[in-house]
Amino acid sequence: MDGVHDLGGKHGFGVVEVEADEPVFHDRWEAAVFAMSRAGSTAGAWNNSDRFRHGIERIDPVAYLSHGYYGRWLGGIETLMVEAGLITQAEITERAAELGADSNSRIAARPKGHPDPLASVERRPTAKRSNDIDPQFALGQSVITSEQVKEGHTRLPAYARGKHGTIVALLGSWVYPDTNAHGLGEQPKYLYTVSFDGRTLWGEDADPTIEVRLDLFEPYLSAL
Repeated sequence: MDGVHDLGGKHGFGVVEVEADEPVFHDRWEAAVFAMSRAGSTAGAWNNSDRFRHGIERIDPVAYLSHGYYGRWLGGIETLMVEAGLITQAEITERAAELGADSNSRIAARPKGHPDPLASVERRPTAKRSNDIDPQFALGQSVITSEQVKEGHTRLPAYARGKHGTIVALLGSWVYPDTNAHGLGEQPKYLYTVSFDGRTLWGEDADPTIEVRLDLFEPYLSAL
């Protein structure tokens, strides 16, 4: 889906700041949020990483840009826990006020009134799956990515929509995030590494030596 989370290829956000000897957590609250991510999954608020990612994608856009990495996680966790019925937004707000939060502070969580079903899944060590259907594309084949803007979670970035590329690796069949995030089952799809010329993605002014490789699922691709 289109959203503020899809920042790849967008201008205006400056360089990526690399912190030397960066600690795992900058503050204790970040460690607490990390612990919540484990507890929330164990409690049944979500049961796969695709659903967790989509919970983060759906938080308030301003909060997404301003609350930092673990702040985004916290908004996603609150969203999913409310949707799962484990806690209410009012209870979270009440507890935050007790701890001294400003009542005018921005609330990142944006739970749906009618959330997606939470389908039961078997936990496995990897997301790789068998598939009875043969892959549609072959090594070296030219493809074009979908231009469709779909509702919900997807792993096709906006900057790579409607672009010509070449299959450079066949990665097997994997859980399909676009369905798995929404309780619609794993529905395994083949995954390919697709190579794109930098000018195809960024225009003729781009560095001609740039090559970008993306791992993309079969439904995102069409043959040329």
